[in-house]
Amino acid sequence: MMLSVAGMIALLAAVAFQVFGRHVLNDTPTWAESLSLLLVLYVTMMGAAVGVRDGTHIGFESLLLLVPAARRRFLLLLVHALVLAFGLLMAWNCAVLAESVHAYKIPNLGVSEGWKYMPATIAGGLIMIFSVEHIVAVLRDRKVEPSWR
Repeated sequence: MMLSVAGMIALLAAVAFQVFGRHVLNDTPTWAESLSLLLVLYVTMMGAAVGVRDGTHIGFESLLLLVPAARRRFLLLLVHALVLAFGLLMAWNCAVLAESVHAYKIPNLGVSEGWKYMPATIAGGLIMIFSVEHIVAVLRDRKVEPSWR
């Protein structure tokens, strides 16, 4: 979450500089928009991973409340296993995409196009780790304490 907050601050600074350049200097910095778009990817993907960690992602709580406790545990394990599989597929496929475009450059930044896919690759890895944490917590009859409270 701290990386997302730092990214958000950098994003606000880049957009503010872009607006300042456009309206005050009458000379829009060409790199500011590309950097802003790249930072949005990092902020949202890290935020999504934290959402998985803290259990604030989309869920069906009402279904879990209606089933008996024994089935509830099985459903929780199933949900976290599916989220783990999603994180694995996301990390793997985004890494493949990053590798496939690494030779191309983002024109205004001069960095590899692969950097556009790295946030989702990293977030996929974090989602896997956090899903394992949740699975272990369910098996031990514990709850994962939210990281951002």
